[in-house]
Amino acid sequence: MFTRIAQLVLSLLLIAGSLAIIFVFVFKSGHLTHRELWHTLLGLFLVLLLLLNIHPHWSVEKKHGQFFRDFVARADSSVLSRLFGERDIELVEDAYRPFVRMVSGDVQSYVSANNSVEVITEGARKYELLMRDLENAKESIHMEYFHFGADKGSRDVRDMLIKKAREGVKVRFINENIANFPIIHRYYRSMRKGGVEVIRFTGFKNLLSTLNYRNHRKVVVIDGKIGYTGGMNINDHYFRQWRDTHMRLEGDAAAQLQLLFLDSWIISGGKMPDDYNVLFPEAEKQASQHLVQIVADEPGLGFHPIQGSYQWALLHAKEYFYMQTPYFIPSEPVLEALKTAARAGADVRLMIPKKSDTAMMGPANKSFFKECLQSGVRIFEREGNFMHCKTFVTDDYLSSIGTANLDNRSFKLNYEDNAYLYDREIAAQNRDIFLRDLDSCTEVTLAEVESWPWYQVYLQKTLRLVSSVL
Repeated sequence: MFTRIAQLVLSLLLIAGSLAIIFVFVFKSGHLTHRELWHTLLGLFLVLLLLLNIHPHWSVEKKHGQFFRDFVARADSSVLSRLFGERDIELVEDAYRPFVRMVSGDVQSYVSANNSVEVITEGARKYELLMRDLENAKESIHMEYFHFGADKGSRDVRDMLIKKAREGVKVRFINENIANFPIIHRYYRSMRKGGVEVIRFTGFKNLLSTLNYRNHRKVVVIDGKIGYTGGMNINDHYFRQWRDTHMRLEGDAAAQLQLLFLDSWIISGGKMPDDYNVLFPEAEKQASQHLVQIVADEPGLGFHPIQGSYQWALLHAKEYFYMQTPYFIPSEPVLEALKTAARAGADVRLMIPKKSDTAMMGPANKSFFKECLQSGVRIFEREGNFMHCKTFVTDDYLSSIGTANLDNRSFKLNYEDNAYLYDREIAAQNRDIFLRDLDSCTEVTLAEVESWPWYQVYLQKTLRLVSSVL
């Protein structure tokens, strides 16, 4: 608490000082010199930067606390026992139980065994399954997406949400305001008129202080029984073009996604439900018993479990660690863990798209290649359509499918969620998916990197300087 107060006081002092300098320059008689003009612009930039990074989470943490206190007070004991604690941790292999406890975080997200899981690697398959599940919804549909487009596939989903709301299904939708800024508000008003409850995650009242923090999650929960999460947004890029990985699950893990959604709903300004228990029906016995743990991450946490998951899994990898990410701008701890795992003898492989979807990310990605290759990390660039997967699999047991990229924004600034699967069958499936994707890849060599022209390296190093906020 003292640290936060000190940060706030320092930020306010710097802002006040910057504003004072700007005030003097604005009301100075005569013309500004070039130096004074640049100082003024620098002051304005400093003010904006500080305003964007003042910690906005005191009010958010208050809402978190209110929600969880209310939830614990009003939810049935059977619901609470399914959501919290270590009920199925004894089913996790001994070597990975410390990992389970580490990523569970302050909320103690549980591991559940009663789950069926489908790993989805084609957008058309997600579209097919999602539309079918939405059509069959009876009680509630909860949806939060970083990006919800306005193209054909997106309108199909929107129209289905409106249809189900008119049929009496309770439909709640969280709109990430920053990511969807180009989409006209009439698009969302049509959803509201159709009976869908729509809330902006980033409202106008706190827009400036929360501009740097975005809801990057992709979550759907249907009737409290079926859940979706992973890398795919609602957009025809994902449904028809890009290579991405998502998952559909049924069983107890859907309850964890439900709790995650409700927390997002409340901190976004949504009203608490009258009865929590109806949103957490007892899961039917699943034919498969896959161990799944849903882990939420967000700005303001003292410990960021998703970043920690990469560090732990890399440093404990004995045979191999394969990961896919569209953006490779690792934090210093994860970069060191990558190099350490490779030097210790694990087969560490990284797959990224050969061509990024943004001009800045490609050179920024490449700025880390040389030191990784020198440590023994193998790097593969995937040709063809853009690859947007956020996955890893290690030692034929632990897999991760989630929303978080391998960058500082996902590790520290965004609201994210990853699913961790403790399952040899799923791990073998994810390993085979990675190996199949290698057929579309070209391996990057150290000789190739060392032959890059100086101006290309200069651009990479320049973008690396600002990579922590890209």
